[in-house]
Amino acid sequence: MLQWKTCLRAGITVALLYLAIHYWGPVSAALGVLIGAAWPLFLGAGIAYVVNILMRFYEKHFFRKSRRTLVARMRRAVCMVAAYLTIILIISAIVVLVVPELVRAIQLLLNETPALIDQLYETLMRYPAIAQYLPNAGTELGEIGADWQQTLTRILDWLGGGWDGVFNSVLATVSGVFSGTVTLVMGVMFSFYILYSKERLGRQGHRLLRTYLKPNWYHKFCYVLGVLDDCFHRYVVGQCIEAVILGSLCMLGMLLFGFPYATMVGALVGATALIPIAGAYIGAGVGAILILTVSPVEAILFLLFIIILQQIEGNLIYPRVVGTKLGLPALWVLAAITVGGNVMGIGGMLLAVPLTTAIYRLVRADVQKRELKKTRI
Repeated sequence: MLQWKTCLRAGITVALLYLAIHYWGPVSAALGVLIGAAWPLFLGAGIAYVVNILMRFYEKHFFRKSRRTLVARMRRAVCMVAAYLTIILIISAIVVLVVPELVRAIQLLLNETPALIDQLYETLMRYPAIAQYLPNAGTELGEIGADWQQTLTRILDWLGGGWDGVFNSVLATVSGVFSGTVTLVMGVMFSFYILYSKERLGRQGHRLLRTYLKPNWYHKFCYVLGVLDDCFHRYVVGQCIEAVILGSLCMLGMLLFGFPYATMVGALVGATALIPIAGAYIGAGVGAILILTVSPVEAILFLLFIIILQQIEGNLIYPRVVGTKLGLPALWVLAAITVGGNVMGIGGMLLAVPLTTAIYRLVRADVQKRELKKTRI
């Protein structure tokens, strides 16, 4: 027999669902405002989760057996600061290695581009089938269309129509950078508080769940959270180890074969390898462009070297380091990266693989449980 409370809950749920669908525009706008306002907290929780992996490692090895009260009180703060400093040093080392060489190579590429265009133009003019579609043979580069004043005018028009557009673009860029910096700082501050009192926050969260959820739902919810935590933890650790191995092998191989920018390209390939499958190719593409400024032949040889290294890494290193940790078939990894990249860009690529792994494990466990029930019947 239906109770009036059950009917009331069902009626309220249906009414709210109808209002959300009928007024989806205002509802989505309100949700966007709420998510934007709470984004520093979400960012802080994400930073705290990543830093906590390294902090737990330090906590296990920082005077773990000591019974002194002072050491016990200092362990959390010291390990947390050590974890943040480790991550900052790694990021700073990558930036110092990559950015100066990247800027220098881009400047060299820009300086050499006119001469390369002239050389390419002269080469193409030797073939009548192609030369008929090109300007006259005596035309110089400056006469082909390199009118810098006209080009500058087009750039200004593209930015938004004259100097007003330039001012608006600069203002939007400055405000975006300032807003992003404030959000990052607030996220880091939130992560400090979350990490310092993570046990108390965990106890409070479990207490709320036990209070407002039925025991069966509480255990299911905790099980799902445990699977998500395990998948994300394995993914972060595995990807970091795999990125270090791939970047080191790339740098050593480039030094062995005498390729230029060995240290910088190795660091870049290792950093971009945090993105599954596609990341290393992105770093290799940038590295090939940089090596192209020195020698086109070495750039081609470098691409061949990266392809061979990727085959070794994909067939030997990645399955042992990451594949065994995640347990997700390669097909689903590629599908997760494709969908996540199309939805949220690089961030979607990073989140899609562990999230898909968790869904895969939950569905597989549920299927096995249902099959076992059927066999018993």
